[in-house]
Amino acid sequence: MAVKSPFQRKRDRTRGGSSDYDGRRGANREPDAPPGTMPTFDFAAISQAFSMEGEYRSARPHGNGHIHDTFLFTCDAGRRRYLVQRINERVFLDPERVMQNISIVTRHLHATLAARGVADRARRVLTPVQSREDRLLHRDASGYWRAFDFIEGAHGFDRATGESMAFEAARAFGEFARDLADLPPERLTETLPAFHHTPTHYVEFERALGADAHGRARQAGPEIAFARARRALAEIPSRLVREGQMPWRVTHNDTKLDNVLFDEKSGAALCVVDLDTVMPGLSLYDFGDLVRSAAHRAAEDTTDLDTVGIEIPLFAALVAGYLAGTGGCLTPGERDHLGFAGQIVALETGLRFLTDYLLGDVYFKTDREHHNLERCRVQFRLVESIEAQMAELEDVVRRAGR
Repeated sequence: MAVKSPFQRKRDRTRGGSSDYDGRRGANREPDAPPGTMPTFDFAAISQAFSMEGEYRSARPHGNGHIHDTFLFTCDAGRRRYLVQRINERVFLDPERVMQNISIVTRHLHATLAARGVADRARRVLTPVQSREDRLLHRDASGYWRAFDFIEGAHGFDRATGESMAFEAARAFGEFARDLADLPPERLTETLPAFHHTPTHYVEFERALGADAHGRARQAGPEIAFARARRALAEIPSRLVREGQMPWRVTHNDTKLDNVLFDEKSGAALCVVDLDTVMPGLSLYDFGDLVRSAAHRAAEDTTDLDTVGIEIPLFAALVAGYLAGTGGCLTPGERDHLGFAGQIVALETGLRFLTDYLLGDVYFKTDREHHNLERCRVQFRLVESIEAQMAELEDVVRRAGR
């Protein structure tokens, strides 16, 4: 697949808050409006634009608020709830195409589960709510809005509490891959071009380093050398594709633990969420992102690098869960490179943080001057951890595949 343009990135825009918003007029100001400005979100009108059951009662912010503005709508005194989002158009330039991808994928998943006789499909797959104009999006003066049925009795986690949770999360992403294996990837649009194309990230890194517009290169000498020493790794995924070992698939492309919902009673993984980045891709990056985010317990921005490292039991649980979920749909080449997957994704993620640091922190939200450099160091330490344990990781994969 050709790279169409330089990579585009999600900017991490965290929002908090849990207070309810009631009444006919929404009491929430736009995120970029200055404090004290009048609210502009008319939640009642937004609810009426979608085919929701019952009359709108209230709305409140929901979740961590990354990327989009997310609200939980309650209708008819709590009998029905919906997840409603205002799409961030600075990240997703074409919301129509994003929702077209989501529609294709969720329809396919619902049909696949129905054919298998799965009864609780409404809790296993996201269900978009149509607008009253029979569309998946509603647009008002504040932007594009979408809605999903809210999945009751489920919640997400930022980090794995143990091997059982790691297994369940990997199983959910594996089943996601298996259930989409017969969906031709060319049916989906590449909404974030080169999102997981590591050579493109290296091009952007070298460009930022050459400019050094903020004079930060001298602060990042070891990290720059680390990245350059591993430049050849970036070419491995493309080579595997050319050799026929790694097929293009419909992939999730953001396989963090917090994008899986778990049943509150059983603890079992229920549903894969956050489908904005679903598009053609490689399973290598999906499993690798899961390893990068769930096979260790360190914070992404810790400064205590001695706490950073892949934990073999967590990695083994991820491998076992992913292979159980995929159910034999992976090629031998895909299985053989599960150990390498975390290495390439941690390298790519660290490179992104390093590039943003050199550019002056324009993509990722930061809390302090060298925040992105600290994040980069965590990712590069993960790369080192994987490199040091590669033989053991590959042995885990071999034993799991027997």
